[in-house]
Amino acid sequence: MAKIKHIALATQNVEETANFYKQVFDLEEVGSVDNENAEGRYLSDGNINLAILHFKNEIIAGQEFSTSYSGIHHIGFQVENASEMQSKLKNANSMPREDINTLLHSSMDVESGGRNVELKYTGPDGIMIDISQGGWIGAD
Repeated sequence: MAKIKHIALATQNVEETANFYKQVFDLEEVGSVDNENAEGRYLSDGNINLAILHFKNEIIAGQEFSTSYSGIHHIGFQVENASEMQSKLKNANSMPREDINTLLHSSMDVESGGRNVELKYTGPDGIMIDISQGGWIGAD
């Protein structure tokens, strides 16, 4: 069974949004990013990670969003067998987001099982999903 391990929120103010979740819900900051694609903070309750991201790149933000979008961006699932999950996604007409995966260099061997390595797919209702066999740092 796949487990929800990662929810990404797009925001226009990373610090303000991250501080809200840290102060109100006592989430721990377990990582950060600041590069040409996004600026963000990774928070965790020890079980599920909350990524607070300001996307700087329109391709990484996704065609259904933009860099000015705020709200739920994608949901990440930790899976036991990434190859099997890829088949299930394909059968459900959930297609890989090659535009994003290529730019993130995520079209790697899914069996490698690295931490924070994920592949993006289309999902229902315009929300992207991603899968990781290795999971995310800071989440069980």
